[in-house]
Amino acid sequence: MNSHVIALYTCAAAVVAPGLQVITAWTVGHRAAPPQLLAALWRRPAPGVAAGLVALMAAMGVVQTAAPGIMGHLERTPDGPWWRAVTAMFVQTSGWTQLTFNLAAVAVIAPVAQRRLGPVLMPVVFLLSGIAAHTVSMAGWSVHGGGDSVALCGLVGALACAYALTGEQTPLRWVALLVPASGVVLSVLENNHGIGVLTGSVLGTALILGSAGVRARAASAASIAPSA
Repeated sequence: MNSHVIALYTCAAAVVAPGLQVITAWTVGHRAAPPQLLAALWRRPAPGVAAGLVALMAAMGVVQTAAPGIMGHLERTPDGPWWRAVTAMFVQTSGWTQLTFNLAAVAVIAPVAQRRLGPVLMPVVFLLSGIAAHTVSMAGWSVHGGGDSVALCGLVGALACAYALTGEQTPLRWVALLVPASGVVLSVLENNHGIGVLTGSVLGTALILGSAGVRARAASAASIAPSA
């Protein structure tokens, strides 16, 4: 195992471990067994957009299993049309391991992302992160393939940066910064997951700072408004 591979696995751990801690902190507030965490993530009212995303990815998994040839029409290719940067997110070209892992990941990440980012911004972050990563890949980093892990990395990046700015547990706020830092390293290593992480991190930070600005302006307007 060379230094490049070691760096990739280290960065993957630095995204997954803090990301899972952030998800757990925002869902149950303490360590929880996987069944307890999953039940809390999908508590009522159910996050409908997240459920739709899980259903879509599961359906695409069935389609590509029944008709493997479809992957050749949707995956990214160096000379393919631009829209393959979108469709590549919906086929898992590395087989059952990728398909199983990514389905499990979307079932864990999507519901908390919808509750924290909102039902509109969650899919926006997912799509933009995935498109950015697949576009860079098509340009030369990794010209063939597909998968939604890069889009999920965007959601993790957004959640991590949001927690770093607003989370209740100070130590975890610092730990969460490992996620965008790993995105930088992965991008230097020309791994498309880094682009996904960084895109989501920028969008998540902009969302939090924008919301804070709106609240500040609203509070300022309320403080100077004449009393009835």
